[in-house]
Amino acid sequence: MLKALWNWLFGRKQVVLARVPTPAGGPSVPTAPIDQLNRQAPLQTAPAPSPQSEMGPTFICREAILSRQQKIAGYHFLLQESARNRIRNSSRRVHHLYAEILVSSLVKADIGKLLGARLAFVDLPDSFLDHPCIRQLPPRNTVLVIQPHPEADGPGPETLMTHVRSLKSAGYRIGVPDPISTPQLISLLPEADVVVVRAPQLDAEQALSLSTTMLEKASQAALLARDLPGLEDFRFCFQLGCSLFQGPFITSREDWQDRNLGPNTARLAELVSKLRKDADSAEIVALLKHDAALTVRLLRYINAAANGLSEQVSSVERAFALLGREKLYRWVTLLLCSADHGGERSSAALESALIRARMLELLAAERSPTEREALFLTGLISLIDVILEVPMERALTLLAVVPDIEAALLRGQGPLASRLALAQACERSDADAIRSAAETCGVTPEFAAQCHFDALAWALSLQQES
Repeated sequence: MLKALWNWLFGRKQVVLARVPTPAGGPSVPTAPIDQLNRQAPLQTAPAPSPQSEMGPTFICREAILSRQQKIAGYHFLLQESARNRIRNSSRRVHHLYAEILVSSLVKADIGKLLGARLAFVDLPDSFLDHPCIRQLPPRNTVLVIQPHPEADGPGPETLMTHVRSLKSAGYRIGVPDPISTPQLISLLPEADVVVVRAPQLDAEQALSLSTTMLEKASQAALLARDLPGLEDFRFCFQLGCSLFQGPFITSREDWQDRNLGPNTARLAELVSKLRKDADSAEIVALLKHDAALTVRLLRYINAAANGLSEQVSSVERAFALLGREKLYRWVTLLLCSADHGGERSSAALESALIRARMLELLAAERSPTEREALFLTGLISLIDVILEVPMERALTLLAVVPDIEAALLRGQGPLASRLALAQACERSDADAIRSAAETCGVTPEFAAQCHFDALAWALSLQQES
């Protein structure tokens, strides 16, 4: 991924981005090379009331799902929380309407192209599985998680099994809720590729019962634990044998007061600090030379053919002169975040930070390069404490960030704070917070949602290039 970031940073590989019409209240912004996500996706054939008339603009949000190696295995795509809350106790017909909106939006976003080898988890009503729009989703990337509805007119067990087997024969994976919370779907366990359990509902006794049932009826299925609030919950579910993990634990913070940086990370942090503090060039070059692996990597990148250099660069001094302090600072900061720290969640936290960074940059598309640079760095290092597992105050001191970035990250103040708050609201899919933060930033919620989705597409494209 670092190579792809380097390409993007220094123009070695330019992606042609289409321009889209400017939403009212926001500047124009480049979009990823995919069809623009139709967030409203109104149905033309359904007689039910328009979702937009019920709740305003509908947005797609996503939550990362990690593997046992704490790498991002896929995303749970769902409608914004306000939409889900609004229809929670609605009729089956209304649930179908929103399911079609969700599926149509993912299809129009060409989600298979975005995901690469990762998976899209999509929750659908049990009576929706024969809807033709599902077959437009990419089979190799899609896990259809079946959700029962309390109305009595749903499909019978035999009909439901027929739909499930038809979808599996087309290549789709099937997810079912755990049999403890949803016993009415227990007959589907032999066909399940994923069994979904909500961690807050799981205690030791239930965990033992679930393990026994899965061993008997779904031994081939992976167990996905949702709604994990913290690392202790993650570790419990890890010991239980879960294969997939989802929830706020990915970016949750702990008490890291006694943690120290490893020697390699500390050396990179020292280099970043020296660059920001305008240390003497000879001192910076000496630090680069002190790390042989870093020197080799730097020379390899600077000599890449796509850089168009007329001669081979063989010295750190020459590489430093060609890059300059600002580009070297940005690259080493990315390297610091991208380093394999061996901690839980670090790669997932880095991807979240990259999405924030790119979104903040897109929100400021019409601003000066200096402001865009500051916003990108703000987003990038907004999770540096989670990535490095050190307190934020210590991390910012090591990086010697400018006062505006420090104010935004530590106190939620200053000229950069409002856009960071908007990016965080989009991550939480908090409709009220998005509207409030968007108004503060002088853009529309629709524009903010588009920037967030484009930032996700950009981050996913980096993964594919790495």
